[in-house]
Amino acid sequence: MGIGLGLAKAFLAQGAAVAVCGRSREALDTFSRTYPAALAIQADVTNAADRAAMLDQVAKRFGRLDVLVNNAGRFIERDFTTGSDPAVDLEQEVALNLTAPIQLTSEVLVRWPALAALVFVTSGFALVSPTRAPTYGAVKAGLHGFAEGLRRQLTPKGIHVLELLPTTTDTPGTAHETRKKMTTEEVAAVTLKALAQRQPLALPGPMKFLPTLLRIAPQAASRMVANI
Repeated sequence: MGIGLGLAKAFLAQGAAVAVCGRSREALDTFSRTYPAALAIQADVTNAADRAAMLDQVAKRFGRLDVLVNNAGRFIERDFTTGSDPAVDLEQEVALNLTAPIQLTSEVLVRWPALAALVFVTSGFALVSPTRAPTYGAVKAGLHGFAEGLRRQLTPKGIHVLELLPTTTDTPGTAHETRKKMTTEEVAAVTLKALAQRQPLALPGPMKFLPTLLRIAPQAASRMVANI
């Protein structure tokens, strides 16, 4: 539990009622011991029955949902030059990183059409696909496009759609990386500020410069980001 845990802690610190979900019972039990007021649900968001049961639990405990954070995802490196099949388990990657957030968003909007906000955690790789993980770039670009179009649909209804593009963040998934990282607390603070100000994008740390760099020096920015 990395950025998702950081966001949950930040919302709890603001006095919000919080529900989290995950596949690891051990991680959820640890979270519940530390934050007993929150609701911790074991669920696989790629499974329709699990999603329905999760939303049932949220409705039973809180009665409504105000903010949905789509954070589940996995970074998988794939090399299409090796001569072997690099697309092993591709369906699972697409399901977790792209299809499940879209399905969950649809199901939440059916239940709670007066939702206050939707948050999508994408990546700078949504704008510049990484050389070592082109399918990750593809699914994050897809989620970026979904968030952008959905924002235009929902703005007249007063529903805020925020996209978070985190920089390299200090999580279990980046423990092997030595470059500078932001803490999950720092990323969460930027996200909640953007949410409060109803901004379309939350751009922590150096990510704040990426959209501008892609406009004024697209080739240089693409080379720099794609090879991270």
